[in-house]
Amino acid sequence: MPATPTVRRRMLGAELRKIRERLDLTVDEVASRLGWHQSKVSRLETGRSGVRANEVGALLDVYQVTDPATREALAALAREGKRRVWWQPYSDVISQRYASFISFEAEAVSVRNFESSLIPGLLQTSDYARALIRQLRPDAKPEVVNALVDVRLARQNAALQREDPLRLWAIVDEAALRRLIGSQSIMAKQLQHLVAGCREPHITLQVVPFAAGAHPGVHGSFVILEFPVRNDLDVVYTEALTSSLYLERDDDVTAYDQAFDRLRAAALDVGPSRRLIGQIAKDLE
Repeated sequence: MPATPTVRRRMLGAELRKIRERLDLTVDEVASRLGWHQSKVSRLETGRSGVRANEVGALLDVYQVTDPATREALAALAREGKRRVWWQPYSDVISQRYASFISFEAEAVSVRNFESSLIPGLLQTSDYARALIRQLRPDAKPEVVNALVDVRLARQNAALQREDPLRLWAIVDEAALRRLIGSQSIMAKQLQHLVAGCREPHITLQVVPFAAGAHPGVHGSFVILEFPVRNDLDVVYTEALTSSLYLERDDDVTAYDQAFDRLRAAALDVGPSRRLIGQIAKDLE
């Protein structure tokens, strides 16, 4: 799968960081020489922000990198890191944090997602998504709601219908299946959609039943995004009402890995999960 802007920025940042560290230069020293704020150097090295080709050139001048092939390769990564992506036309209706999440998801090869209250976004029907957005954003104009639903469906298509589909392992709390979003008809169709979706070879779906009692997911929903270069690019994403958090430190990622493993153990197996979802859907009809 071709690298998209997010991964290209991270690849460029990693290379620039390696060069700086080989020279025993600190972020503050580099920033001072260029007249930049130190946070700019840090964000470039972590791929959190794009960089222009001429800025890469300035960094390489400081690092005394003169090899033309190296300079051109890194400049090309900078240019590719700024190219247009499919969600850019929706930038006026989606938040920056949502756009950032989509860009990470677009690069992931595997996603493990625990949801405590809602159906995972990658598995939502359009009717469910529309009803949910209307409830969460009651002041949104109809055209904005429609655009956000379009983004949700386009995101699903980009992740799950691509040539090499994203591997999705979703675990949902039983509460997410029983929380009425929209209407009984909308929920029934949503649950039927889940039953059909979890038969896909690249989708695994489990349910944590109420009978499981307290479990690691009671602290909230989270997503673990796994990238082609494991132990370097894995990211944990958590979200609150007004903020989101990306965790990349080894101990943080390990803690969420272990939490997900405990959730898998607490959840019903795939077959019983599918039957429970089907029964709840039947009760709504």
